[in-house]
Amino acid sequence: MLQVDQVIAQRLSSGVPLVGSVSHYIISAGGKRLRPALLLLCCGALGFEGAQRFNMAAVVEFIHTATLLHDDVVDDSALRRGSPTANARFGNPASVLVGDFLYSRAFQMMVDTQNMRIMEVLANATNIIAEGEVMQLMNMHNAALDEASYLQVIRSKTAKLFEASARVGAILSGATTADEEACADYGQALGTAFQVIDDVLDYTGDASVMGKNLGDDLREGKATLPLIAAMQRGTPSERETIQQAIETGDVTMLDAVIAIVHATGALDVARSAAQQEARRAIAAASLLPDGPHKDCLVQLASQLLERNH
Repeated sequence: MLQVDQVIAQRLSSGVPLVGSVSHYIISAGGKRLRPALLLLCCGALGFEGAQRFNMAAVVEFIHTATLLHDDVVDDSALRRGSPTANARFGNPASVLVGDFLYSRAFQMMVDTQNMRIMEVLANATNIIAEGEVMQLMNMHNAALDEASYLQVIRSKTAKLFEASARVGAILSGATTADEEACADYGQALGTAFQVIDDVLDYTGDASVMGKNLGDDLREGKATLPLIAAMQRGTPSERETIQQAIETGDVTMLDAVIAIVHATGALDVARSAAQQEARRAIAAASLLPDGPHKDCLVQLASQLLERNH
C-alpha cells in the first residue's frame, strides 16, 4: 500500500495548481483504501508480484476518489472522513472539474497495461457506476423504493468498483476463468455488504467516529435498507412518519425515525442482509489457492460487519 501511495502522489502532479491542491486534499484525507487493497490481495492470492499491480491499484483509487468528489457535490455534503468536503473547501466547480481530471488520469494510466481486457473491465465499471449514481438521483425522496431496487442501485454505485478491482487483480495474474470469477464474486459481495453496513451506520453510528454527519441519508431523501425494512415492519403511523421524512428530507424528524428503525428491528434485517453477502464473499474466497492472502480476504469479509466507520 505504501508503494500504491507513491504512485498516487506521482500521478497527481499537474501543471495546474488547483488540480493538485484539490486532488491532494481529498486523497490525503485518508480513507480505507479498500479497493486498491482488494486488488493487491487478489494479486497476492494468485501469485502475481509485478509492479503493474501498484499502478492499477492507484487507478481504482482515482476512480473511487472522482466519484466521491462528484457525490459530495450532488449530495451537498459538508463533511467526509471528519474533515470539510472538497466542495465545502474549494467550491462545487473545482470539485466537479478535478473529479473529471482524476477520471481522465485513471484512463491514461490504464493504457500503461497495454491490456484491452483490463481497460474493458474498468471502462464498463466506470459506466455502470455513473448509471448507479443516476438511478440513485432518480430515487431521491422516493418512499416507495423496494429492497430489490435499493440493491440494484448499490450493486451499481458501490459494489461494481469492488468487483472490478478484484477482477483486475485476477486478470493481471493471468488467472483461470474460475479464479477470475471467484475474485469478481468476492468483490461484488464484499462491496454490497460494505454499503449495507454503511447505511446501517447512518442510524446507529457516532458522527465523531464515522467522520460524517448522522442523518445525511435522510436529509438527502435516500430510502436505504434500514428505512425500507422499518416501513415494512412498522405500524401505519410509523410508516407515515418515515415516508414523510424521506419525501421531505426533514432532519428534525431524525430522532423519531431512529426510534422507529430501532423499535421495528429494521437494523437486524439490514445486518442480516449484509451478513448474507459477507458469507457469499467468504464462499467465493474459499475457491482461491490457500495462503495468507486468501486468509486475509476471508478475514476482511468476516470483520466488515463489525466496522463503526
